[in-house]
Amino acid sequence: MTTIYSFCAQPNCSDGANPYGPLIQATDGSFYGTTTLGGIGAGTIFRITPEGTLTTLHSFVGYPTDGANPSGPLIQARDGNFYGTTAEGGAFGYCNSGCGTVFKITTRGILTTLHSFAIADGYSPTSSALVQGADGSLYGTTPGGGASSNCGGLGCGTVFKITTRGTLTTLHSFAIADGNYPDGTLIQATDGNFYGTTSCGGAYAGARGSCPIGSGTVFKITPGGALTTVYSFCAQPTCSDGANPIAGLVQATDGDFYGTTEGGTNNGTVFSLSVGLSAFVRTLPTSGKVGTAVKILGTKLTGASSVSFNGTAAVFKVLSSSEITTTVPAGATTGTVQVVRPGGTLSSNVNFRVP
Repeated sequence: MTTIYSFCAQPNCSDGANPYGPLIQATDGSFYGTTTLGGIGAGTIFRITPEGTLTTLHSFVGYPTDGANPSGPLIQARDGNFYGTTAEGGAFGYCNSGCGTVFKITTRGILTTLHSFAIADGYSPTSSALVQGADGSLYGTTPGGGASSNCGGLGCGTVFKITTRGTLTTLHSFAIADGNYPDGTLIQATDGNFYGTTSCGGAYAGARGSCPIGSGTVFKITPGGALTTVYSFCAQPTCSDGANPIAGLVQATDGDFYGTTEGGTNNGTVFSLSVGLSAFVRTLPTSGKVGTAVKILGTKLTGASSVSFNGTAAVFKVLSSSEITTTVPAGATTGTVQVVRPGGTLSSNVNFRVP
């Protein structure tokens, strides 16, 4: 292990302190992240090179100027800018120090507060990341707030959509029976819907928002806001199926979802959940010029007979039942990558972009 930077290296921790959320690597090759404290006092957004050169892009001031205490990861959207949330701060003082924000920041450090939460539309987005949907909008969750009067009067959490210009829509307010405290990152699955977890609530939750062993849900929500509870945990004896899923889900190339629970029999579980979605392939990377090396990940790829990029055939090599290597062929255009195998044709979960 090599330590490339230690925070609080500058006087009064002006470079930041307590980085809580994970880093992301941007298209420029550098890493971007946040600290919950330090800077002017309410946290920072920073860029750091792989060699360890750190640049503080923004220092948060807090209520009512901007956000405070960012603890979730950033995302780089298709417009090249970064988007994230702060757990506190914003324009409204209903939550003493603000109810949190959604912000945009450029690679040059110009920050725009897109939305300040006000309990009724959400409260204190913490560790979850935003996700950009196929429609270009950003989707996320807040563990508190919303329209429900349950959960101590502060709401049981929300799912929201926000445009890159800052127009926010509350898609759903939880009310214990359908979940409580959604704090994991959403994913947009291959059916176009979003899936996530609530760490409390559901069919086996306690009254008034309490969170006993054996609670939490997996939910599906459409881009328009129609929510369905897919599964309520602790449905099996002694909670052998798990309880209290804190993190979100991943969709594997077999089409199923995988995740973890903090509680349940034997102190937590790893689970898979099938909702009948088809298998697909995933490309690494998801964009590249002609000649770019690409890995294709999937299931049961042995015996594959062809690989194509939006209809243009590519030369490929099957390395294993789960991996194919190839290069972007001449004449390829942006679109779906397809693999023809003995069990049928698999398509990529997202379009491969050819600049």
